[in-house]
Amino acid sequence: MITFPIDGFDWDRGNRAKCQTHGVSIAEIEELFQNEPRVAPDPKHSHEEDRLLAVGRTSAGRPVLVVFTLRSREGLHLIRPITARYMHGREVAAYEEI
Repeated sequence: MITFPIDGFDWDRGNRAKCQTHGVSIAEIEELFQNEPRVAPDPKHSHEEDRLLAVGRTSAGRPVLVVFTLRSREGLHLIRPITARYMHGREVAAYEEI
């Protein structure tokens, strides 16, 4: 597991809309990070900036995958979600197997 200090989230109109495209709410995305998700690098999509994948469950038990990057602004360390979706069955099985 990758650990890092986080002070909050970096939300704007663009990433809010993109993250909600697949039905995952902003609250669920933030819950995921409170529930100690598994985090791994996403080298396949890290062309312009380092991207990470977080997988885990919301407080209601829904399996969620979030692609995000880390940003620093005014001394704060922020998670900037890029996209989010509910995990597919095979992804849930792989997550639970680990």
